[in-house]
Amino acid sequence: MARETFQIGDLTAVIGDNEGYHGHRAGYNGVHRLTHRTNPKSLFTVTGLNHEHIFDGDHELQGDNKVFFEPRNAPMTFTKISGSEAELHQPPTPTFHLESWTRFKLVAPHYVDMVFRCKPHQHVFTNGYIGLFWATYIDAPENKSIYFRDDKGWVQFCTQAHNDESTVLHVNDKTEIKFAPNTRPALFKSLSPLRFSDPLYYGFFGSHQYILMFDRTEGIRFSHSPSGGGPPSATETAWDWQFIIPEYEVAHEYGYRVRVVYRERCSRDEVLEEYKNWRATLRR
Repeated sequence: MARETFQIGDLTAVIGDNEGYHGHRAGYNGVHRLTHRTNPKSLFTVTGLNHEHIFDGDHELQGDNKVFFEPRNAPMTFTKISGSEAELHQPPTPTFHLESWTRFKLVAPHYVDMVFRCKPHQHVFTNGYIGLFWATYIDAPENKSIYFRDDKGWVQFCTQAHNDESTVLHVNDKTEIKFAPNTRPALFKSLSPLRFSDPLYYGFFGSHQYILMFDRTEGIRFSHSPSGGGPPSATETAWDWQFIIPEYEVAHEYGYRVRVVYRERCSRDEVLEEYKNWRATLRR
């Protein structure tokens, strides 16, 4: 089976690979469904924490959607590790020859932890960097904004259109990545003038709150689409992110950690407390 249902604490999650099945479209991996004990509606439409793109500013922009969405199209296997944990393994992909492992673990009362590792197997990244992109498709939130902190306080961020000033860099991110000229638009190509300071953001889903936290700022970029790639009237929104590896070595492993918090609404002080507590566990 290419998926499994996990129930820990307040959360129930369906985690799986790209295989389609009744009620789930093929070509989307990660957390297919996520529900809270006090809200039976899934937070996601097709999926969340979905590995969407591998990019180098060239190959993925030449018009072939199977390359543009290579992680969603290349072979991937699902393994259930335990009653709370699963792993997706993607062997070296056809275009970028990138191998990856994504491990998900549900933690009580309301957390989904994700550990991502990857290993490039060939020198094929045209512009010398590895770009990785994850998409989370939120099901018709009344407020499509995400909220993050800059060096002066909390910032509300909601783009006007898909691919329009979509990506927010960290305040100290000086990495300039190249893209081939006159190629297709993409969320990861379009930069916002805004900058974030702390590696976290949150959004609202009815009476609940989704918080996304990272173990680092280096290489992390936030992305947003008000329509999930659909028309402006689409009710779906996408709360996304990227991991940029500015320089790489073949056969060297790279990675990072993420924690999702999905809980009933809380204050901003509680958001920061969630982040502080998680960071403390990473140092143990």
